[in-house]
Amino acid sequence: MWRARWCLGQGDDRSAGGALMFRLDEGLKVYLHREAVDFRKNINGLAALVEQSLGLDPFARAVYVFRNRRADPIKLLGWDRNGFWLLLKRLEQDRFSWPREAAVATLTVEQLHWLLDGIDIAAVRRHPQREYLRVG
Repeated sequence: MWRARWCLGQGDDRSAGGALMFRLDEGLKVYLHREAVDFRKNINGLAALVEQSLGLDPFARAVYVFRNRRADPIKLLGWDRNGFWLLLKRLEQDRFSWPREAAVATLTVEQLHWLLDGIDIAAVRRHPQREYLRVG
């Protein structure tokens, strides 16, 4: 479900350009809770929110993403065989760009990685996939 490793830049000091490379398995479903959440909630509170507010199964092969009002930290909740993972990412100066459509937004794992990297996923547009039967 989760893979993490240190990817170091120049030198061997983590503060000199190194970054934690954290990636999720491509097959996971990703659900964003659109409304702000009280970040005093931890695993039990967020799992209950997944069930009651989102109407989803917190034990499913999925990741649930939450933000608070400031939108500078986000929390990711996921079940991994025998326990929950709860990850928090806090931005030091910026804010996460959050989709504004439905109460529950679904993302691909690739889009979640973009969100974690600071990309406004609502502004990203892919070229349409094209399929042709013959050349010319």
